[in-house]
This record gives sequence, structure tokens and C-alpha cells, in this order.
Amino acid sequence: MRVTITDVARHASVSKTTVSRVLNGKGEVDALTADRVRAVIAELGYVPSARAVGLARGSSRTLALLVPSLTWPWVGEMLQGVADTAEAAGFGLLLFTCNRGEESMAQFTSQVSARAFDGVLVIEPENPLGAMSALPRQGLPLVVIDDRGRRPAFPSVATTNVAGARAAAHHLLATGRRAPLVVTGPPHFGCVRDRLLGFGQVLREHGIEQPEHRVRQGDFTAGGGQEAIARALAEGVAFDSVFAHNDLSATGVLRALRAAGRRVPEDVAVVGFDDIPVAAFTEPPLTTVRQPVREMGETATRLLLGHLAGTARLTTEPVVLPTELVARPSAPA
Repeated sequence: MRVTITDVARHASVSKTTVSRVLNGKGEVDALTADRVRAVIAELGYVPSARAVGLARGSSRTLALLVPSLTWPWVGEMLQGVADTAEAAGFGLLLFTCNRGEESMAQFTSQVSARAFDGVLVIEPENPLGAMSALPRQGLPLVVIDDRGRRPAFPSVATTNVAGARAAAHHLLATGRRAPLVVTGPPHFGCVRDRLLGFGQVLREHGIEQPEHRVRQGDFTAGGGQEAIARALAEGVAFDSVFAHNDLSATGVLRALRAAGRRVPEDVAVVGFDDIPVAAFTEPPLTTVRQPVREMGETATRLLLGHLAGTARLTTEPVVLPTELVARPSAPA
């Protein structure tokens, strides 16, 4: 049977608080009592949990990570960046998802109340961050990863969605494409508005209009990308290239073009966004705008750990990491 701190306190005839103070090197315990407690610990073979010691010291050495869904294609890369950085600093992670809506948030809030972690990293949920606003007031630091263009009033790490979309447009124009079709993501996402803005800016700078019939709303899924292209083809829309707002949509675009007998890139060039691992293995391999998702996780974790260590100050000015266009055969340079 596992020996507990209660067993140690009873055998040493002291309180659990006294045992905790001895374990954590507090100076409030006299030397004789401390020696007696240590002797009982040795006799009983008591091993305190790292969590118990951390809480007694006012720190759990644990970070909470709140994610919208583990099924998002780039979440794994971002999680790896967070985990590598946290573990290198001797911190553990508690993972929470928002899959069950209010029930998920209630579970998360109960852990906040229990002070089960020292700080929070949020891969922003689709709903607003209002539920998070109380955390800093409670002394719990918070860093948002990928704010989707909303620029919340929290410390955050974002990426250059406008610049990335501009790079996609420049690349297509440089290869002679003058009639691009855009497959967007859901319009309420800030990154979708930013990517539309950046892409449209470059077209206008080159005197090219983007008519409404060449902007198709998708849902960031392969099925959504496939359906958007199938409908455009059925309506007789003419286009020589496609800019899909994420790589998953782009895989559906490739599938629809193949089914319609359109060659990529000879007939239609295709560019995605994200550079998820599958992008290099589509047929043909996908030209895309690389989001530095692992680096975003690493950077946000370093910001939070620096704040906890007292070596850095969190501000509401976002840290913005650059995107990069990766040319592959679906839209070669």
C-alpha cells in the first residue's frame, strides 16, 4: 500500500503542514523535529510526488494547453513544438479540448480553480476568448497561439496571413496565371479575411479583377475543396489556377480537377496554405504557403515559461512569425 504524507505525519507526531515544510526546505521547523520527520520518511519509504512538492512550493511545474480539436491537420505539429519546449524546461502538460463545448470549458475551469497548472496556452477555440479573460486577473498567465487575425487583448503568437497570401498571388502571376479561383475557409475566421485581402491586393496591383464567381466559400475540408471546384466547373467558370486557403481544401481541389480531366499544373496550377505533412505527398506534390506551426508552439511556450521564470514580460503586442512559399510541382516556379 502506498505511503502517504498523512502516514508520515502520524508516525512523526506532527502535522501534515510540518512534513510539507520539511520536504520543501522551509526554515520554520526546528532542527530536532525536522530530523525526526526525515527519519520517519526514510523508515516508511515515503516518496512525495513531484506534483505535491511543486504545489507546496507554490508551483505545479505544469502548463495547461487548450485546443479546439485534435483532428485539425496542423495541431499535431504545434503540439509537438509546445511539448518539446515545455519538457526541456522540466514542465509537464495538461491537455484540454473544446470538443464538448460548455462541458469542456466547465472541466477546464474546475482545474483553474484547483490551481492545477501555472499558466495556459490556448490554440484559440472558434468561439470568442471571453471565458479566458478572467485568467490573468486570477494571476494565471495566458498566451494565445494562432489568433486567426483577431488580435486578442492577450499575449499571442500569430503568423503573416496577409503576406503569405500575397506570396501565393505573386507566385501564380509569375508563372503566367491571370485567372485564379480562390477557395476560402469559413468567413468568420480572421485568417480567411486576411488571406483574401492579401491575395486580392496583389491582383489589383497588377490590374487584375477578382470577380465574385471566382471566389468560392469552402470549409477547410477536403470535401469542401472538392465541392467548390466541382460546382465552379459545372457552372462553366473559367480559371487557370486555384488558391486554396488551406492544404486540406487543396487536396479536394486536386481530386476534383483530376475527376474532371484537368491536368495539374498544365491546365490548372494549385497553391495551398499551411504546408501540412501530406502536402509533399499529394499527386502532384502541392505548392503551398508554409505556416511555421511548430515554431509558433515553441515560441508561445518560451514566452510563457520566461514570464513564469521572471525573465520576460508578457505584452499584448503579438509575436508574428513569417510564412514562406514552398514551390512544388502543382504550381512550379
